[in-house]
Formats: sequence, structure tokens, C-alpha cells
Amino acid sequence: MSGMKQTGEKQLMFFSGRAYPELAEEVASHLGIDPTPTTLRDFANGEIYARYLESVRGCDAFVIQSHTGPINKWIMEQLIMVDALKRASAKRITVIMPFFGYARQDKKGRGREPITARLMADLFKTAGADRLMSIDLHTSQIQGFFDGPVDHLFAMPVLVHYLKDKLDLESTTVVSPDTGRVRLSERWADTLGTPLAFIHKRRDLDVANQVKVNEVVGKVRGRTCVLIDDMIDTAGTICKAADALYEQGATDVIVAATHAVFSDPAVDRLKNSGISEVIVTNTLPLEEEKRFDKLTVLSIAPLIARAISEVFNDGSVTSLFEGDT
Repeated sequence: MSGMKQTGEKQLMFFSGRAYPELAEEVASHLGIDPTPTTLRDFANGEIYARYLESVRGCDAFVIQSHTGPINKWIMEQLIMVDALKRASAKRITVIMPFFGYARQDKKGRGREPITARLMADLFKTAGADRLMSIDLHTSQIQGFFDGPVDHLFAMPVLVHYLKDKLDLESTTVVSPDTGRVRLSERWADTLGTPLAFIHKRRDLDVANQVKVNEVVGKVRGRTCVLIDDMIDTAGTICKAADALYEQGATDVIVAATHAVFSDPAVDRLKNSGISEVIVTNTLPLEEEKRFDKLTVLSIAPLIARAISEVFNDGSVTSLFEGDT
């Protein structure tokens, strides 16, 4: 007999960057483990240093980092953590990015533009990532940018579970704020058993975050409208969409979105809008000054923990969403 065979059990190790340790602690608590102790610090010139305080050799490593502001710093920190794991001989490295930074730059709209979402995938692959896990990617095509498995998780079951108890579905319409969200809106409408509407809009290509709403297509008069989106950045799209729905006779507008980016002046726009409730998940941290009375934050930690368990145990991540469980 040539060679050597050694028996051993797989070891799951969970690592967190500094961007959003509260989410990492919540995920770890659902897994029944503690995040692996890690030294992370900045040099005087802003360079980031990372070192793990326990052996990671042969482990199944899961590295979570929320790409919040300052976004470039936290992306770089996660890349450095992945590189450290690779060089310390981790067996498999899964990068968890609840919010995929630069996901909106997923194609060339005009000449001489980058496809930065593809660059992001290439960077993590080069750093040593074997697998990516993210929630509600801006477009599904981003899965194809990474040369390896991508677990695309959906916040819809979490949001729908909350809304089902609040809505009279007989008088509710699911509304897509633009044509790009129509497929997701169809899933929502099918799950809730409601009609579907969408808003046709034009975006000013020369001015970032500027939207022109054109018309509402679908049945909204006298109905409660649930506006859905993957993220709320400056809230310009959502607030203009809500105004258009009220102009067409909607009696109430509720917003459900996964990622609460909330760049200025999003909070002021949402607080002063006719929207009755804004429902988001905690994929990104929300400081106290970004919270307001109409805001409801739902935890995504149980979903991430279940996905980690399925990956670690070679189970099915898809099964988490079949039947909208």
C-alpha cells in the first residue's frame, strides 16, 4: 500500500471582518459556535493587517463581511482575510458578502465603462475564494462572473413571512419600481397570490441616482401597493415610484427591500414620503441616525446560518427556497 491515509472530521470555522461584527455574532449564535479569534488592525498609512489566532489548516472556512461604508476598505479587508486563509492552508474558503459591493456595475451601458462586478469576482477568486455566498444580487448574471459555486440567497421568504400577517391580499398589488425587477416581482406576486404592476422609468445616464418616472402599468387604484427592490440607496427611485402610485389612486404604499444602503438623503426622503412602512433586512449595519419610525428591520442571520450549515454538510442550498420556507 502506497501513501498514507488519515481519518478525521471536517471542521467548520467562521471568521468575521470589522465592518459589521453584530451580524457575524448573530449568525454564529444560530450556528452554535463562536467566530474564530482574529487580529485585524490598520497601520498608520491605512494598510490592513490580518492574522488568525488559531490554526486553520484543513478547515472549511466561512468569511463574512458586509460591504458597507467605507466600502473599499471593507472589501480590501475581506480580500486580505481570504489570502491569509489560503496561505494558512484552509481546505475550502467560502466568502460571505450579504451585500455584494459594486453589483450595480454588472454590464457596460456605454463605451469606456468598466464591469466592476466582474472585477470583484476575479479579485476574490485570485485571493483564494472557492465559493461565494450573497443575498439578492442586483442581477443574477453576476453568478456567472465567478469561476466556482455561487450561493445566491433570497430575502423574499423573510420579507413575505412578515408581510403576510399585515396585508389584505385581496386588495394588494405587488409593484416593481422598474423593468429590471419584474422577474423578482413575479415571484413575489406568485407567492402572495396578488396582481403585478410595474413602473416604467428612464434614468439620466449623465447624472448618478437621477430617475425620471414615466408611467404605471397595472392595477393599483384603490389598492395597497407593495413596492419591492433589492436595495435602497438614495431612495430617489422608491420615493418617485410611490408618488406615481398615489397619483394613480393607490390607497397605501409599503416598501420591501433587502439592502438598506441609505446614502444621503435617503432617510429624509423616506421619512417625508407618503410611504407608510419601509421594511428591510440587516444585511448592512444601520446607525441610529439612519433609523426612523416607519422603518422595520428584519434579521437575515438565520437564513445565512442555515445556508452555511447546508454548504458545510454538503446539503442543498436551493432547498431553503423551494416552497418558500
